[in-house]
Amino acid sequence: MSFDLPAVRGEIMRGETLAPFTWFRVGGPADVLFLPADEADLADFLRALPDDVPILPIGVGSNLIVRDGGVAGVVIRLMGRAFAGVDALPHARVRAGAGALDSMVARTAAKAGIAGLEFYAGVPGTIGGALMMNAGCYGAETKDVLVSARAMDRGGAVRTLTNAEFGFTYRKNALPPGLIFLDALFQGTPSTPDAVAAKMAEITEKREAAQPIREKTGGSTFKNPPGDSAWKLVDAAGMRGARRGGAQVSEKHANFLINTGQASAADIEGLGEEVRAAVKAQSGVELEWEIKRIGRPG
Repeated sequence: MSFDLPAVRGEIMRGETLAPFTWFRVGGPADVLFLPADEADLADFLRALPDDVPILPIGVGSNLIVRDGGVAGVVIRLMGRAFAGVDALPHARVRAGAGALDSMVARTAAKAGIAGLEFYAGVPGTIGGALMMNAGCYGAETKDVLVSARAMDRGGAVRTLTNAEFGFTYRKNALPPGLIFLDALFQGTPSTPDAVAAKMAEITEKREAAQPIREKTGGSTFKNPPGDSAWKLVDAAGMRGARRGGAQVSEKHANFLINTGQASAADIEGLGEEVRAAVKAQSGVELEWEIKRIGRPG
């Protein structure tokens, strides 16, 4: 689509391929990719952008398939100190920008002797994504530690949202669409750096032993159905190691898809749909995608 763009202090790129911005390393171009300089730059841009132009914020693309045909409208990526800072605060609290890596939040908390945020060491992605999908692992979730978050609406206005307003459930929130998260405030508990670091090391060791984190992957592919595990259902359907083009179901963890080198987004998404069909046929369970899929088919 063609549209006029307002002047910005950040960076604007037209037709920029999004593959390098995702962990799968696949995907077509965004009509426009915008890297705002700071909150004021983002607000000015949103106020001046035509209302009919879609916008989509992304983080580091750890839980994302960008389809081969690319993405319409404006993709907004928050990065740099203005959006990715992490600070330990008094009373065992941590404030983190939406563009901050989850793992950096865990490390900052550990250094300050703040317990309760260790699970973020095992969550790929950024805080913005964690807020969007109530990210968590090993028995802890974002809803357990979030105090509040700030978000900007399409008109450039900023509002503060309490934990309760998110309406968190398993891997999602109940907020209206169109909000761009800016930062979040978390509550931990006082501890010692050594104790927190030890728990983080345990989580990291478990993750490295069980998940294909060295591969081009996108994290957990499907949500766990109530009372069951997605990987067990995929295994039972005989899909561990299954391939489609350059995509493969991980041999190490059956709820992970990987790009073996030359996969297209269509290969990865298509393989995921084959897995869903096989599980449905074998167990009657309809797996839900946890990975977000965006854009136009190639």
